[in-house]
Amino acid sequence: MTAIRSLVVFSKLSIHKILVEPKRVKASYTLLKKDGSTVSNELIYSYDKVYFDRKNAEDVNLASIMMAQVALNYGLFFETMEFDGLYDEADKSFLRDMMENTSREILVNKFLGKNEFLKPPFDSIKAKKMERYTAAKIEFQNTDFPHLKLDRKSTDTDKNKYGILSSGGKDSLLTYGIIKEIGEPHPIFINESGRHWFTAINSHKYYKEIEPNTAKPWSNCDRIFNWMVKQMPFIKENFQNIRADIYPIRLWTVAVFLFGTLPIIRKRNIGNVLIGNEYDTTLKSNHEGISNYNALYDQSKYFDNALTRYYKKKGWNMYQYSLLRSLSELLILKVLVKRYPELQAQQVSCHAAHEENGKMLPCGNCEKCRRIVGMLKALNEDPKRCGYSDIQIEKALKALSERSV
Repeated sequence: MTAIRSLVVFSKLSIHKILVEPKRVKASYTLLKKDGSTVSNELIYSYDKVYFDRKNAEDVNLASIMMAQVALNYGLFFETMEFDGLYDEADKSFLRDMMENTSREILVNKFLGKNEFLKPPFDSIKAKKMERYTAAKIEFQNTDFPHLKLDRKSTDTDKNKYGILSSGGKDSLLTYGIIKEIGEPHPIFINESGRHWFTAINSHKYYKEIEPNTAKPWSNCDRIFNWMVKQMPFIKENFQNIRADIYPIRLWTVAVFLFGTLPIIRKRNIGNVLIGNEYDTTLKSNHEGISNYNALYDQSKYFDNALTRYYKKKGWNMYQYSLLRSLSELLILKVLVKRYPELQAQQVSCHAAHEENGKMLPCGNCEKCRRIVGMLKALNEDPKRCGYSDIQIEKALKALSERSV
């Protein structure tokens, strides 16, 4: 068996050189290897309107926090991690706590469980209960913004406005449908540079026609995730060709998108941050004495509560939650398809969506597709309405009877 600290394969990760422009923020991710060589890449978020002023301390602070989120996935693998930006004590505490939680989650769910992306002997890490799972020493610097002073002040927000982290899946579609009836919805889609964006294209096009508050920032976070995986000696070189329903390493993913929505939510004085998550994503588990959240922490009520506490400490006066927390997956789809059929027709819940004649269609083969087809048939609804063909439906139902979901 292999020891946990054998995962410390790099010397240092620096998140630095933060650049704040009116419609774009970016930072360098510089990785120092143990042989003394370095590689670097840039994490970017861009917007179609002005959301940042580099002379404004609050804007620079928000940019600094945004740039840090991807790095929270890598606390197990570095001796040192340096965050060079404008951070206050609430930020530092939040980043330390979330990195430690993510380190534990990744250890349990990526290294102590089945993961086809791992090379031996890293697929036989020995479970050990530890006081601290994060290996990296965390350092904070402020090289570029010493002239800016961050004064915490409370913000007034409109509690009738709802920012909805939107993806094209059933949960965010239903959340939008409900809020459209009772308040002012602001669906925000993070257009990440990878194929994950394919699931959102149909609903984003539809919202652009019916909802003036729709927004679509862009981020290259998917490229940074893949670039980081390529540096890791314990991941198989052909990881991009392995068909799987999990990511090789990362588990702190929702926050990477969520923080990309915050410049819009803050500028529009939105009081509610909504994430579409159902009841059974809030789970607690235990693996050989190591408590964890079954790889679903960033989809749980614990995550929402932690973010709400963080927003309160920052004086932002926002609440984060899911309207759907008391519902099962089947009930969510039932309400969506029965009450908001025009929204359900935009649904793409699929790990490998593809484009045909300008419309995104589901693959019909992945575990998500099997679930959606099965649930729609159980509800006496037609899966063809959201893009499944007769052949895909037949195939999915057959696979559903033979394989677990």
